[in-house]
Amino acid sequence: MKSVIITLIIAFLVFEFFEHVVFPLIWFIKDRNKRSDFNVAGMIGKEVEIKQWNNTEGRVLFNGELWRAVGDTTLQKGEKGVIVDVVGLTVRVEPKVTSL
Repeated sequence: MKSVIITLIIAFLVFEFFEHVVFPLIWFIKDRNKRSDFNVAGMIGKEVEIKQWNNTEGRVLFNGELWRAVGDTTLQKGEKGVIVDVVGLTVRVEPKVTSL
């Protein structure tokens, strides 16, 4: 009976070691060169929806968040745009070109 309990405890400790040390280490090594979609570079080229626009600035919706936006052209509420640059907390937007 005592050897069964010791075997179960050792098996549990080995399982926990693999779960909390080995597997996370493998995933870290595998994904270390992967680019994040959550930084500024991941935003460029993504589509936004114009929520408010006045001349060359306004607010756009990106990933469920409202962002301050600037652009060279006048856009209309509800139009789609594309992020071309990010400076601080402001995105530069161009109108989305739709191809037929």
